Amino acid sequence: MCASFASIAGLRNMRSQSSTNLQTVGSWLGRILRFDFTAFDEIRANPSATNAALVLVFAASLMAGLGSWLWAVLSRGVEIDETDVFVKSLLAGSILQTGVWLGWVYIAYWVLVGAYHVRVSFVELLRTMGFSFVPVSLSILVFIGALAVPIGLISFAGAVLLSNVAIQQASDADAGEAILANVAGFTLFCVVMGVLANVLEVDPFGGLAPGIFFFELDI
Repeated sequence: MCASFASIAGLRNMRSQSSTNLQTVGSWLGRILRFDFTAFDEIRANPSATNAALVLVFAASLMAGLGSWLWAVLSRGVEIDETDVFVKSLLAGSILQTGVWLGWVYIAYWVLVGAYHVRVSFVELLRTMGFSFVPVSLSILVFIGALAVPIGLISFAGAVLLSNVAIQQASDADAGEAILANVAGFTLFCVVMGVLANVLEVDPFGGLAPGIFFFELDI
């Protein structure tokens, strides 16, 4: 009986902890969107934020992939295989974009440490930059064909600007060092995603990339 009560109590504690973690992530995001960048200091120092950051990057990539798939579904006068877009852009593209984003973080880390000898932890950088990727979720709106390019640019511009702040909050880099490291990482990200846009293309439109990168080289 005591063991049963202990198990129930443990389960309740786990649920409570999960709820608290979700509330904390929501609080961090809200503060960042209100330009309260002290949230990055807490994210940097919290080991549980690592998984949350990766989940947020993948979720934002899924939203981008959903946008390109909705474009395929809602397009009129365009012959395109919607199932193909779902598999290649939304599913495969979201997974690949998450992996390529890790390359963005690694290049930024390498530039900071190798070129500028900045003190920074890769994991702490991953945490803060992961939360900075959230604006990419706005790419779901690329299904509005006439606004696809502006929406895609705005979403990534927001992510890049927040990433600059995240790099500074996670390290002792100055503004110039953070910008150069971030631009180096983002350049790699864009090049690789551009290549993926031409791999296993769906008709003449795009390939293994979500959101605006699905259209990058063809529209």
